[in-house]
Amino acid sequence: MAAPKRELFKAADVCEVVQVQPYVLRSWEAEFPQIGQVPEGGGPRLYRRPDVELVLRIKRLVFEEGLTLSGARRRLLEDGDLKSASEDSGAAVLVKEVVGDRVRDGLRDVKSGLQSILQILAKDGVEAAELELVPPSPAEKKKTVAKAAKRK
Repeated sequence: MAAPKRELFKAADVCEVVQVQPYVLRSWEAEFPQIGQVPEGGGPRLYRRPDVELVLRIKRLVFEEGLTLSGARRRLLEDGDLKSASEDSGAAVLVKEVVGDRVRDGLRDVKSGLQSILQILAKDGVEAAELELVPPSPAEKKKTVAKAAKRK
């Protein structure tokens, strides 16, 4: 069945065009995050024409050629029809938008603490007393909160 002449599709439309059940499309979305996109304001996932073509290609690889989803992913990567996760810079941008300053500052604190632990462990003759974890002082917490508020 040919895809209708439009640019955006709902999940039900994609299922109708591709002739698969909605649960199949959802499982393929989990394996191929490139399929479809959630609108910025929320709401149901929308699919572009290239997404529908990719779903048709996946269907052919799985149902006609008998490949697993992993095999289909490898074939699509080999054929250049699919970007690998490392090539998908859009995912990195989304993570930056989703993670707030407070979370980012918390992760920096964790990283700093882990680096301190590595330095302690790298010393010869380390004693158990040196490995005692100490929570950040209230003054450090206030600085982090003030930084986060300043950025907003």
